[in-house]
Amino acid sequence: MAQPLQSINLVAPAFKGVNTEDSPLAQDPSYADVADNAVIDKRGRIAARKGIDVVTTDKTELGTDYVHKIHYFYDDAGNEVVFTAGNNKIMTGTTTLTDVTPGSYTITANNWKIVNFNDKAYFFQRGYDPLVYDNATGLRTFTVANGTATAATLKCHEALAAYGRLWIVDNATDTQTIYWSDLLIGTDFTGGSSGSIDVSKAWPDGYDEVRALAAHNNTLIIFGKHSILVYGGASSPASMALVDTVAGVGCICRNSVQHIGTDVLFMSPSGLRSLGRTIQEKSLPLSDLSLNVKTEIISLISNRTLPTASVYSPENSFYIIVFPDQLTAYCFDLKGKLENGAYRVTRWTSIPHKSFEVKTDGTVYIGTVDGLGTYSGYLDNTTAYRFRYYSPGLTFGDPAKTKLLKKLRPTLVGATGATVFMKWSYDLATDFKTYEFTVGNQVPAYYGVDEFAIGEFTGGELTTRNSVQATGNGSIITIGLEADINGSALSLQEINVLALMGKTV
Repeated sequence: MAQPLQSINLVAPAFKGVNTEDSPLAQDPSYADVADNAVIDKRGRIAARKGIDVVTTDKTELGTDYVHKIHYFYDDAGNEVVFTAGNNKIMTGTTTLTDVTPGSYTITANNWKIVNFNDKAYFFQRGYDPLVYDNATGLRTFTVANGTATAATLKCHEALAAYGRLWIVDNATDTQTIYWSDLLIGTDFTGGSSGSIDVSKAWPDGYDEVRALAAHNNTLIIFGKHSILVYGGASSPASMALVDTVAGVGCICRNSVQHIGTDVLFMSPSGLRSLGRTIQEKSLPLSDLSLNVKTEIISLISNRTLPTASVYSPENSFYIIVFPDQLTAYCFDLKGKLENGAYRVTRWTSIPHKSFEVKTDGTVYIGTVDGLGTYSGYLDNTTAYRFRYYSPGLTFGDPAKTKLLKKLRPTLVGATGATVFMKWSYDLATDFKTYEFTVGNQVPAYYGVDEFAIGEFTGGELTTRNSVQATGNGSIITIGLEADINGSALSLQEINVLALMGKTV
């Protein structure tokens, strides 16, 4: 008697993002083993990330370097300037990058911390005379602005604008003393109500070094390499006091810290952390937001040779951290957490992204070797990129039986004109069988634009369903789908997998 076909509907595959930590045989099929150059879209589907629309047409000043830093400055008068740093220069502009580095000011590194404060922008980097910009006088050193030489102790690497002051730390010889400016005067660290505090005796493990600063709920958060200090009453710094410490959780890089409104995210040596959850739990596992890709993240952190870059976009509901030297980024979806407390995550590979910034209108700027771009469109500066999805091992509920794969039916939304590669393999092998098909170039019809007798009302999204005849057999089935993103959006709605159940192995 013929065996009936068994069906697995992978509805919203990779809805829970990548999971490379759990056994591929025991995983929920809502996870993905691979989700490259992808995001989780607003409907919960895995979709291709947007590309980089490069707006720079003249990058002469950048040379062969890339944009290491981007900063968006705005003041109360409505003035706006986009700063970029690269090729040992500070530049302004978007279409044309113009060198505005002060005369006789030599730069040999590009890892600036730039903050807006009281209608000015402040630039800090270890060992360099800090810079200040305002619309009236342009970019100047502190020495020029103050009329006196800047003390070496103020040539710091980290800066924070909070509670009416600038806070700075980490100069060439001291990673323990935090300085704060006079009220509303970001260039004055010696007069008025300015001051400093030495935190060297406050570390819970005896010794640490300040890596980053953050402000949250009237507290000053001090991130060390291996621990965290929390000082309360920071609006009156002369009387602020230590109110909490967290041992065993530190920050790898000031560039990874992002305030997301209700919390602060940062990258620790063991993965992405939430400040609020870390302080509440004071233990490693419960606040690990990258738990599903923990081993991968730790490997990238251990092997990195350059500073990270990160961005938080409320419009896209994501936090992205990029490792520029390894051409890899992780995109954490912040719309909700999974059952294990982690964020859904996808991986961006072989990417040109080097730095980020977000404007007040939600525009996400991206720094590349080609200059400045925006997170939009579906090309990386005219170049296609590869979207990849692979499922965990599918056993149809019975890993002991042989499966004869018969059909694969992917449902794609968008992907107009794309060449799609449907892939499958057995028993966790890496030699995938491939079936190639091309999505049509149909232009969706919209209500009120095409007549009902001419164009079918589709709601603006092209949906394609293909039936792929599959071959081979094995106990465990892995399904994959790849496509070159070349100008059109792509979302994977579902994959219907049909197989015959064979003998017990």
